[in-house]
Amino acid sequence: MSALPLPIHWPDASRLAAFEQWLAAITPRHGLQRARLAAASADASFRRYLRIRGRAGTLVVMDAPPPLEDVRPFVQVAALLAAARLNAPRVLEADTERGFLLLTDLGQQPYLEALRSASPALADSLMRDALNALVHFQRHVSADGLPPFDADLLARELALFPDWCVQREFGLTWAPSEQQSWESLCATLIDSALAQPQVAVHADWMPRNLMVAPPGAANPGILDFQDAVRGPISYDLASLLRDAFISWPEEQEVDWAVRWWQQARAAGLPVDGDFGEFWRALEWMGLQRHLKVMGIFCRLKHRDGKAHYATDLPRFFSYATRVASRYRPLKPLLRLLEPLSGTAVTTGYTF
Repeated sequence: MSALPLPIHWPDASRLAAFEQWLAAITPRHGLQRARLAAASADASFRRYLRIRGRAGTLVVMDAPPPLEDVRPFVQVAALLAAARLNAPRVLEADTERGFLLLTDLGQQPYLEALRSASPALADSLMRDALNALVHFQRHVSADGLPPFDADLLARELALFPDWCVQREFGLTWAPSEQQSWESLCATLIDSALAQPQVAVHADWMPRNLMVAPPGAANPGILDFQDAVRGPISYDLASLLRDAFISWPEEQEVDWAVRWWQQARAAGLPVDGDFGEFWRALEWMGLQRHLKVMGIFCRLKHRDGKAHYATDLPRFFSYATRVASRYRPLKPLLRLLEPLSGTAVTTGYTF
């Protein structure tokens, strides 16, 4: 959530009226100050966040208009995180029918912002905190009752790449042989993901969704967990190490991965005892996510008018090319990426 207040705009009068009615009903319980209401941030979904002063300090309102958003998964997972004693927003008030939540505030400095300006030593400290919290999350958050990250969901995510990136962004149609290569690649990635031990997966454990905790609170604060699933143990680590908005030298990625792997084994998590095989599985899991995200970023551009997300496509072409080039079963992907990436990989990012 950004520290800079943004203008508050409402999509229509009925949504504003519903908000004012809800806010008036909960104000006495929390001493809310309507005059101190300010926009905090928006995200890639239709949710947005407002910051408001209350009797005990600053609180956050989530505005998630139905039927575009459903706040019930957020409420469910927030309870799991609270039970696990993780630093996540507590739900103080919930109107699940109208899509309004009142939450505790985790502060105003996102991990992404802090990492971009951090010294190497501070960046390492922040990332180690995130690794420690991830092990705790995987050890103590029950996956029972979470939706399965199954073959159908993995396939739907992968389908975003040809639908939105290949066809819509680049205007290309694959030949039958290329489509066959893609389907074979998808089967390979899905089989690898499903072969991994299954744990609770945040599904977006990345610096943009982590907050630098204020003094006295556990670092990091954890946001945007409403899409949590039961799925592959490497997924969240891949999300953290190969992020959408910040990249690291590969030797640094491996160092942090080894640290997580050692902690996970010590905590009794069902992690592969061979780090080399675990790293292979993590890279393949990351590739599945990168292909999905490329599709999502292009969809945000063409469907939702959020073109700025597509400016990070070169980072993902670079990630995907690096992984596909080092594993024989993935090399057919290089022929599919080449017509799309072109100079995007060679001029977009250095690591």
